[in-house]
Amino acid sequence: MNKIGFLTILLIFFTAFTVPAQSNFGISSAVEWDTHSLRASISLDLVSAGIRLPSGRTHGEALLSSDYVNLIRADILNLQVDSSSTIGDLVNRGELSMPETERFALSAHNIPPALSPDMRRLISSHIVSLDTISAALLRHSRPAPIMRTLTPVSAAQYTGIIIIAADNLPVHGMRSSALAVPCLFPKIWDTNMDIIFERNMLDTQNKIMVRYAPPHSIFQNNPSGLTAELTAHVGERPLRIFARGVFGINPTDLIIDHDDAMLIISSEANRRLLSQGKVAIILNDSVLRNEFTR
Repeated sequence: MNKIGFLTILLIFFTAFTVPAQSNFGISSAVEWDTHSLRASISLDLVSAGIRLPSGRTHGEALLSSDYVNLIRADILNLQVDSSSTIGDLVNRGELSMPETERFALSAHNIPPALSPDMRRLISSHIVSLDTISAALLRHSRPAPIMRTLTPVSAAQYTGIIIIAADNLPVHGMRSSALAVPCLFPKIWDTNMDIIFERNMLDTQNKIMVRYAPPHSIFQNNPSGLTAELTAHVGERPLRIFARGVFGINPTDLIIDHDDAMLIISSEANRRLLSQGKVAIILNDSVLRNEFTR
């Protein structure tokens, strides 16, 4: 038997024993960009798997645990890293290994399995922090310099930066508009298309580049108008900026007005807000949660 024939038989053998087993499982997951988490609920059909309760519960829990990484892998690989790349793209290019992506899955906070109300399914829940993934993908040892200006303008000292991009915005270089969408490392440009903020400018002690939040988070009934979660990230006196456009293969990168950019880069204190990652982006509710069911 030649090598190709042997590999074909091996593939058929492997498929015959893995597909039926996988068909006993279901997964429902969601990437929640406002909470910076990937939440997954994995279910095992006890009847299809031939498991009887109560004696088989321990076996069912073991099956859920052993198949968890395989089931959630696709969701991790599909995470948008920047405007042009997903985690899967990084793996394909050799910039990230598959074992590293599996470690992201294993870092999850796990909720013990529970039975469904009809007692037919065993369900486990898992929460993977996107903060953990973001930190692992920041590989620089020292931050890149942030753009400065020879003609600084007078600017207040802010506690953070909020960029509002909740509506359709012009797509740079195209006669169209689009909603900005989230990713782990968005770039921020000014209207002169000078880069204002990108991931390598982040101080190595700060592993999160931006936080995302929905529009209602800046319209609260308190002096700052911000939710407690947003205040914790950008402080009580953030600079509020309206995005002027989007840029990138996917519309993850924001364009802000040059005059607004000058308020940031004109002082050391405000430039430090970028290196510390004290940036929040307000996006449309419809793009802050991506759901998947298999």
